[in-house]
Formats: sequence, C-alpha cells, structure tokens
Amino acid sequence: MHTVTVIIPAYRPDEKLIGTLEGLREAGFTDLLVVDDGSGPEFAPIFQQVQGLPGCTLLRHPVNRGKGAALKTAMAYFSEHRPEQAGVVTADADGQHLPGDIAAVARAMLDSGQVVLGVRDFSDPSVPWRSRAGNRITIGVFRLFLGMKISDTQTGLRAIPRQQLSLLAEAKGDRYEYETNMLFLMNRCRLPFREVRIASVYLEDNRSSHFRVVRDSLRIYALILKYLFSSLGACVVDELAFFLLKLFGVFSFLPIPTTFTAALLARVISSLLNFLVNARLVFGGRVNAGSLARYYTLATCQIAASAGLVYLAEHTLSITSPALVTLVKIVVDTILFFISFRVQHRWVFRWNEGGPEPGKDEP
Repeated sequence: MHTVTVIIPAYRPDEKLIGTLEGLREAGFTDLLVVDDGSGPEFAPIFQQVQGLPGCTLLRHPVNRGKGAALKTAMAYFSEHRPEQAGVVTADADGQHLPGDIAAVARAMLDSGQVVLGVRDFSDPSVPWRSRAGNRITIGVFRLFLGMKISDTQTGLRAIPRQQLSLLAEAKGDRYEYETNMLFLMNRCRLPFREVRIASVYLEDNRSSHFRVVRDSLRIYALILKYLFSSLGACVVDELAFFLLKLFGVFSFLPIPTTFTAALLARVISSLLNFLVNARLVFGGRVNAGSLARYYTLATCQIAASAGLVYLAEHTLSITSPALVTLVKIVVDTILFFISFRVQHRWVFRWNEGGPEPGKDEP
C-alpha cells in the first residue's frame, strides 16, 4: 500500500474521520491526503488531530466548494508532489468505507492497472431506501443512455491509476455531480474498469451525508436533462420554422412543392441549432468540420432508420390505421433517441479529438 495515496474530502467531519485514518495506517497506507472543504473554525480540533497523524497531509479550502472541487484539489496536489506514487484511492470521511475495503480496491488497481470501483450490495436491507432507490434509478439511466453496466453509480470509493488521473480530473462539476461526470467521461473515452464488492455501511441511517436530494440530483442528471431539452427545443424550432416558411410562402416561386422545401429548410435550421447546442452545452465537444460531418452522418442514418423501420413494420404487420402507424413511429423514434445519445456522446463529440489516447502519455 506504500505506492497508493488515499484522498479523503472532508466537510464538517466528526471523530469517524480520525478512526478511518488510523485504520488506514494499520492497513499499510503511508500517504493520506485530507481536504478540509471549508468546514469552519468549529471543526478545527478534528483537523488538528488529522495534522498530528503520521503520513497525513492536510489541504484546505477557505470556503466550502464541494466534494468534486475537494477531490480535484487533492488530485492536483498528488500530481505535483507525489511523482513516485502509482495512483490514488478516493474515500469518504464519514466512515462508510472500511480500511479493509479501501485496501482491497487499491490492490485491485495495482494488479489490473485499471480504474476500480468499490461497489455495495443494494439488496442488503440495511441500505437506506433513499440510497437504494437512487442507485437503481441511476443504474437504469446509465444502461439506457450509455449502455454502461455498473453496479454502484454513487460509490465514492474509487481507485485511479496515475495514467488516468489527469484525464478524470477534467470531468466537469465541483460537487456531487463530479463523480457521476467522471463515469460519463470513462464511458466516453472507453476506459475499462473493474468492480470490487465492499461492505454496505450506513451509520445513523446516513444522516451525516451532506447530499441535497433535489439540488444535487439535478446536478447529477444535468447532462441527460440538457440533452432532453436540446432535443425538445430542436423539435419546437423545426415546427415553428416550417410554419413560418409556409405562412409567408418563401419558396412559392420554385417549381417544386413548397411543403417539401419548407420542411427541408426547417430541418436544416433546427438540426444546426441542435448541433451547436449539443456541442457547446451538452457534450462539450469541438465545433469543427469533423464533428459537423459526423453529426449529419448520424442524422441521415437516424432519418433513414426511422423511415425504414416504420415502413417495414407497417407492411410486415399489415397496419392500415394511421394512428397505429404513428404509434409505431413514436416507439421507433424513442429507441433511436437513446441510441443517438450514445453515438453523440462517444463518437460525434468525442473527447479530445486528435489528442493522445485516453490514459496514455503522449510520445
């Protein structure tokens, strides 16, 4: 464990933090980074004890900036001051992660050279309903939108090799959403990961958690919500542009039907807007010829797939009712909507286009 640094962000901790640090020392860890995330003067006695423990380094934020910001502060310190270390393990300050489990995750990282997640068994009746329900929902969202199979999306126990640390430190967010965005980034860059089963520890029904259910949940699902609103906005623009073009007869002088030209131009306008919003606000990719070409390649395939599958269903099943055909189209387009998210996330707006392969050093 001498080559692995443990990072613990702490906001208004209690004595359980000291117990965790002492347990980590007994487990063989010799380098512990604790970040005081603006806890305030009333918690100074706890952090004075932290400073007095062998192998502990205390970093401070003058004000509370969030768990993600605290993790990034420690990661930056590690990258600059721990060149000899093989990687880090992030753990929580509230005693939920046992020293033995932290050591198991660290060993798995050293053995595999991959990111390792410490995952809990949510079928355990001791798990609070809020955590169980939240994890099940998020697991479903990850599988539906990303095709990513993961057992515990909320775990704070993660081992990260040095080679992947700089990449994962770039994930957006300064609060709880940072850990979710890290998983999004791992999926986007196709980083392999392993899971290690850990104990499910919830002390006092997890009352020491500073997670704010509504606000922090919205932050966590921000990427998917932005994608939904971007798609809905594009639909509204498409219909509005079509209506205005038909209303003012913009293409009445052309020998081709105005409905066709109005629909085509409306789709061009709405798709360009959707491309720019997705690039800048949703996926954070680059706006260039490559991403634009990939976007329209996807859009063309999506339109063709929608028309082809609806046509196939209509004639194979001998559907004659316009209402049933419309229902089939809604089902097909909904499936394609989720597929489109995956393709845009991993291909259209791929991470660091033209840069080195994630997790590898540049030559």
